[in-house]
Amino acid sequence: MWLPVIGLLLGITLGFFSDVKIPAEYSNYLSIAILAALDTVIGGIRAHLQKIYDDLIFVTGFFFNIMLAASLAFLGVHLGVDLYLVALFAFGVRLFQNIAVIRRLLISNWKAMKEIPKKN
Repeated sequence: MWLPVIGLLLGITLGFFSDVKIPAEYSNYLSIAILAALDTVIGGIRAHLQKIYDDLIFVTGFFFNIMLAASLAFLGVHLGVDLYLVALFAFGVRLFQNIAVIRRLLISNWKAMKEIPKKN
């Protein structure tokens, strides 16, 4: 569970304190890569809450999603089609679905914890 959180905090910290400038030509690639990475992190949190988290699946999914999204954007640029929009839509939908499931899991866990004192 801590691997996604540590990775996210480390990435945010490095991003704020580094002076790296990304050229505008790569903005589509970077936005998709960030969205894919965020989708994987949120999916990892969901898997942990569902008690099905696996480090290998998380790490391989993290890099595979980023590479797939960047490859779609790259292919789209060479075909003259905005394929990065497909990746944005797909990862955006998955991100919101995972957040909705996390919300439901947290609410059900909170309700279950709230009912425990009533039974005693």
